Amino acid sequence: MITSEEIKRRLWNGANELRGSMDASRYKDYMLGLMFYKFLSDKTLETFRETAGLGTITEAELIEEYNKANVEYGDDLEKMIQDMLGYYVAPEHLYHKWISDINEGKFEVQKVIDSLNNFERTIATSEEAKDFEGLFSSSTLDLTNTALGSNLNDRSKNIKALILLFADLNMVDLQKGDVLGDAYEYLIGQFAMESGKKAGEFYTPRQVSEVMAQIVAKTANIKSIYDPTVGSGSLLLTVKKHLDKDAQKELKYYGQEKNTATFNLTRMNLLLHGVRPDKMTIKNGDTLGPDWPEDPAKPNEGVQFDGVVMNPPYSVSNWNKAGLKVSDPRFEIAGTLPPDSKGDFAFLLHGLYHLSTEGTMGIVLPHGVLFRGSSEGDIRQRLLDKNYIDAVIGLPSNLFTNTGIPVVIMILKKNRSIDAPVLIIDASNSFIKVGKQNVLQEKDIAKIVDVYVNKTEIHGYSHLADREEIRKNEYNMNIPRYVESIDSEISHDVDAHLFGGIPQSNIDDLSVLQSLVPEVLKSNLQTIRPGYVTLKKSVSELTDKILNDEHITSISSEIKAKTEMYISKYFDVLRNIDDSTDLRELMDEMLEGIKDILKDYKFIDVYNGYQIIAEVWKNALIHDTEIIANEGFYNAGRTREPNMITKGSGNKKREEQDGYIGRIVPKDLIATELYSEELKAIDEKKNAVQNIDGELSELVENAKVEDSVENSALFAALKKNENDEPGDSFDSKSLKASLKEAKKDSEEYKLLKKVDNLLSRKSTLNKDIKNEEKELKDAVQERILSLTDEEIDKLMFKKWFGSTTKQMVDLIKIPLKAELDTLEMLVKRYADTLSDIDNEIESLMSEFEALRSELVVE
Repeated sequence: MITSEEIKRRLWNGANELRGSMDASRYKDYMLGLMFYKFLSDKTLETFRETAGLGTITEAELIEEYNKANVEYGDDLEKMIQDMLGYYVAPEHLYHKWISDINEGKFEVQKVIDSLNNFERTIATSEEAKDFEGLFSSSTLDLTNTALGSNLNDRSKNIKALILLFADLNMVDLQKGDVLGDAYEYLIGQFAMESGKKAGEFYTPRQVSEVMAQIVAKTANIKSIYDPTVGSGSLLLTVKKHLDKDAQKELKYYGQEKNTATFNLTRMNLLLHGVRPDKMTIKNGDTLGPDWPEDPAKPNEGVQFDGVVMNPPYSVSNWNKAGLKVSDPRFEIAGTLPPDSKGDFAFLLHGLYHLSTEGTMGIVLPHGVLFRGSSEGDIRQRLLDKNYIDAVIGLPSNLFTNTGIPVVIMILKKNRSIDAPVLIIDASNSFIKVGKQNVLQEKDIAKIVDVYVNKTEIHGYSHLADREEIRKNEYNMNIPRYVESIDSEISHDVDAHLFGGIPQSNIDDLSVLQSLVPEVLKSNLQTIRPGYVTLKKSVSELTDKILNDEHITSISSEIKAKTEMYISKYFDVLRNIDDSTDLRELMDEMLEGIKDILKDYKFIDVYNGYQIIAEVWKNALIHDTEIIANEGFYNAGRTREPNMITKGSGNKKREEQDGYIGRIVPKDLIATELYSEELKAIDEKKNAVQNIDGELSELVENAKVEDSVENSALFAALKKNENDEPGDSFDSKSLKASLKEAKKDSEEYKLLKKVDNLLSRKSTLNKDIKNEEKELKDAVQERILSLTDEEIDKLMFKKWFGSTTKQMVDLIKIPLKAELDTLEMLVKRYADTLSDIDNEIESLMSEFEALRSELVVE
């Protein structure tokens, strides 16, 4: 079984190899389009297998039976499959036929074009089947495009390679565990990163989607969701992911997309994620044109949705090409039209119009919507007065590939209580740098969502602004007006600079130390005058004393015990998962569980603990649990698979097998845990080689020093370049020649023999290392197959949770060390008083005068 992570890696590597110089935003249409056609083809065959009651037969046998049935039943077979799926792929147009033609050397690009064109004619005329119309239109998948190859031969070669990329994947099997949908979504994201500015047309970064989707998914009884600028559909699917299974089954998806190629991408993405055609309504149209969707029975209300999510294009100029008026029901609520130069509020008002009374809307917008004046200021005031804005969430800059500007997520509701404040969150500093992009970590997302759900005020991070405060700010919602940034700079104290000592007020501000170890801190301070203290010990010594304090070690022991219980509980759960386990639910349970453990410790940031468990999932559990659910824990633990490596480059690039790796148990872990003595022996030999290299380097350097004994004895044996300049190593041939000429027992002979022995010893050691490493590699590869249950338990525990307990215990050190660093800074800041500086100046002047008096003028 191939996992979703393996599929993602393979397909993306294949995409990079095959697309050549074609723009990523364009190549995605070809790759994802053919991938989807493979799904439709496999689905047709699977439907035939089930209806014909063929059970378990080979793929070749299934295709043969399908061909026979087509000859015998013809139109009846087509209609039966059409009624079930909404479409039909004839035997001569199956994806497998393309593969067969490639293998038989009779592949023609025209046959692929004919198959894609024929698909349009096989779509049922029912309303539900409309979602399959135009998916492979020539405007999206033009296989005659010279970007695929300058001539027919090159195009044929490139298209064949792309077809073969999916040849061995059973798309129907992969769809069952959402593996196929995840891989498709991953590829969309990767293409977005490669596409730069064009990515904004079809993709919202995952972490932005997660914040918005998790908040919207908190709405009770969600039955319908709508994205008016749907792109690839990722926002709709992210909301779905955070709903329970029952809600997912009944959920209806609506979306509108202006770009035709992206519109096709949306439908493919939803269908691959298992969304039934009768549950999705996607339109190829302009959201800022005539209103859609409409309810003929309620022309002034529009269709209402429980959830509305959108990431519209930012600040679209000349947006009102349709000549919309303020009388349009979508804009009546605002009483004015947004300025023609900025379409941001036009998108917002469209979404709000379609939001149900009990629903939640999330929209990503540029910061300008918070403070720009004129008609935008009027619209913002109207929205605030009507109490529709629930929260404003400021995000970091440079999250998107198509723009570096910081953005905000605005959350809107229609059922807010009349006195409800607006929650302002400033998460602009919550990110890590990954390459050129800023990225929200899982802990950052969790914190935003928790603060929103609980309406928590955190100094420097979030604030609840009531109506009066907003009015005082003249309806300007710029985040810095409400959330004051924390100034971490400590003011200088003139008196301390003049006379020394640390201000007691600065010591009082060390709230963590004052709360957790007040006596330790107090006992190590000495008052030198009222209001000023000095340390009795160095900060380094104080740090050791604090970290070993009974109260701190008691907290550490508590966290250690609770973490060990937590790990023990979930290690047992993880070993016993099967295909009925909801892995997403299990991950969420583990993430919430660690927050519950840490929330009782006032100075520990629970989200740091959350991130530790999130990393365990990201680095190991996402991959391993998928395999264990299908193959079983111990069976997977005793399974190995070929270790494929890439060799060569360009046209000579190829994949070759280099032994085996464990399916879930890392071979390096087997080596360190079960073959420690062998590893130790190899390491000792490697250390010996390093020592020899050190000796040889020293002899080389000495040999380059003129008039030295080594120069006389060894210079001739050094390797020389073409200009006869000495290098950094010895030449064995020259060394042997010099040895023959040297007199035995002479100093020269002894030095030459020493070098010869060192080189010989190094060669022997390197051979031993190579042989022993091969023996160890072979032993580890064989050991995978015979690991005991106890060994698999031990190895997998170490892989998943080897450092987790220590990481959790170390969380208490983070706030302590932060304040100890502050204390260290204060010690250094006030170390030199004015008197000390005066004394130093006086001393230097005395030295200068002494030197001057020694000067003799002749």
